[in-house]
Amino acid sequence: MHDFWNNRFLTEKEIWGIKHSKTAELCLKFFSKYQINSILIPGCGYGRNAKYFIDNKLKVEGVEISEEAIKIAEAKGIFFKIYQGSILEMPFNDSIYDGIYCFNVLHLLLEKDRFSFIDKCFNQIKNNGLVYFAAFSEQDPSFGKGKEVEKNTFESRPGRPAHYFTDGDLRNHFDKYLILESGIIEDYENHGEEGHHTHLLRYIIIQKKIIETADNSVLPI
Repeated sequence: MHDFWNNRFLTEKEIWGIKHSKTAELCLKFFSKYQINSILIPGCGYGRNAKYFIDNKLKVEGVEISEEAIKIAEAKGIFFKIYQGSILEMPFNDSIYDGIYCFNVLHLLLEKDRFSFIDKCFNQIKNNGLVYFAAFSEQDPSFGKGKEVEKNTFESRPGRPAHYFTDGDLRNHFDKYLILESGIIEDYENHGEEGHHTHLLRYIIIQKKIIETADNSVLPI
């Protein structure tokens, strides 16, 4: 996975342009409502979405596997703390954040790693904090392209599997936590051989809630 993304950023540079994703705008509304001030962005790329949150006065840190992507962020003057490495190696620090924004990363993982990564994210946010995920939906035009390596997971590019979520599937990934909202959002892109196109993404917003039991243990809901 490291070599795939490093080579892609090296050859395609700003793959998705500089403008932030539409999902970041929706996410910010929830972050503002719940007074989220510090966030972690796993798979932050070259910082196009991070810049949007920074410009809106949030404290942002990121995790990115590709050194080339980090170089692009620095060259564009997008400066924030980025931990270089795989999201599956989280945590890279002992920080606890108010929230997490994760865009088009979850679907790149196989099932076992998806659940492991989700737990890693919730371990790094405070109680009552928010987590926002956006990922490919089964309604996306690219659904079904390539070899199916797991249910609804297709390898359309060598070395890059992509999972396509139904609403029920996405919610099942977060059934230990308090789901605030889920839905479909159109996200426009213009890059590479695909040119102008729109992805149909699923998003989900979850709140971390810890409750104490009678024996003083804690449970996530």
